[in-house]
Amino acid sequence: MFDVIIAGGGPTGLMLACELRLHGVRVVVLERDAEPTKIVRSLGLHARSIELMDQRGLLERFLAHGKKFQIGGYFAGITKPWPERLDSSHGYVLGIPQPITDRLLSERATELGAEIRRGSEVAGLSQDPDGVTVELTGGTRLKARYLVGCDGGRSTVRKLLGVAFPGEPSRIETLLGVMELTAPAEEVAAVMAEVRRTQLRFGAGPLGDGTYRVVVPAAGVSEDRSVQPTLEEFRRQLRATAGTDFGAHSPRWLSRFGDATRLAESYRSGRVLLAGDAAHVHPPLGGQGLNLGLQDAYNLGWKLAAEVAGWAPDGLLDSYQAERHPVAAGVLDNTRAQAVVMSLEAGPQAVRRLLAELMEFEEVNRYLIEKITALGVHYDFGEGHELLGRRLRDVRLKRGRLYELMRAGRGLLLDQTGRLSADGWADRVDHVVDVSEELDVPAVLLRPDGHVAWAGDDQEELVTHLPRWFGAAA
Repeated sequence: MFDVIIAGGGPTGLMLACELRLHGVRVVVLERDAEPTKIVRSLGLHARSIELMDQRGLLERFLAHGKKFQIGGYFAGITKPWPERLDSSHGYVLGIPQPITDRLLSERATELGAEIRRGSEVAGLSQDPDGVTVELTGGTRLKARYLVGCDGGRSTVRKLLGVAFPGEPSRIETLLGVMELTAPAEEVAAVMAEVRRTQLRFGAGPLGDGTYRVVVPAAGVSEDRSVQPTLEEFRRQLRATAGTDFGAHSPRWLSRFGDATRLAESYRSGRVLLAGDAAHVHPPLGGQGLNLGLQDAYNLGWKLAAEVAGWAPDGLLDSYQAERHPVAAGVLDNTRAQAVVMSLEAGPQAVRRLLAELMEFEEVNRYLIEKITALGVHYDFGEGHELLGRRLRDVRLKRGRLYELMRAGRGLLLDQTGRLSADGWADRVDHVVDVSEELDVPAVLLRPDGHVAWAGDDQEELVTHLPRWFGAAA
């Protein structure tokens, strides 16, 4: 009997396992694939995801395997300078291939005591008021108090639940793979620069030793996207798009992806929840997909742990959908908008030129980057201080940094007055008395995910806000 079963061992499922284990939740991750995938679908972490890693003490591991970039072009490929004055101590993109992200999160989850079972595929599920029974292919049954489907866009868990997944099907398809090219590097770079003047779905990025990561439009939409493309299909589409196949040979891996855009109607059905691509799919424009899933897990983890521990206030677990569903809807909308202005038709190209002009304004450029990187996410906690519902950047304190205080995944009362108290919630909330020249408010109460739950200096007012997020006083 587990507390939580997680279906899917990708970044979302592994991040969720890490968050749950911080609170002692008994968790098992079921991953269908027997071996870690080598396919590199995501190339990096955006600023908000980098902040999450910093808050949990994982950032140094990621920095050791990644590379920092401050380049524009994340909105519809419109190249503008990286905006100044981003509200983050991590105003950059961390280039790191997804298989490395998977490995680092898997190692951390295992360190924390999560069990990861590879070659385990969900085939059925049933639930009652006390828990969920999961049946695996082969007949094994597992029981848990909760199940979270983090099993991708074709989620078995979502389908078994019968949760509607409305949106638009794939209308275009793209081939993605790693292979060797015999053409000289100068020729590849010159052709790519010319083709990408109009076709932004094409690219050939060098990985070293004559190996390239190649992206090219497919001829159409396949009936079964799970069928791997062939090298000949790649060559044919390279010739159609770039006029040459660059002598492509010796593929390391080949895959395809579409531009389906869908959002689950509900993120929860009883004791079963959905996160990551199981809850939302969209084109990979702006590199938002993996990051959106990580942030789902970060929002859900402490809330689900609170339910397991028995101190969660009414409605806390339902706030997961209330907060994350609108965020996903916003990502779907911005990828739809990007797809339109990347069209080669005259009307969208006119809109693209106008948008490029508007992005010359620093405020517009910064707004769009904060949208892509999720720094602009603001949850609706009602009326109050302007910080309410927003994430708080890493501020320097007299005795260290804010994010260094968030390693355990608990709530945090940062008190610059020294007059406040969270004694009745000491098992859930850390009270730190320290000061920061960067924080223009007497005190803030942070949820475990770093969003501001309260700001002010009145003890009575604080006591009315603590139960909303941290339950009744002990």
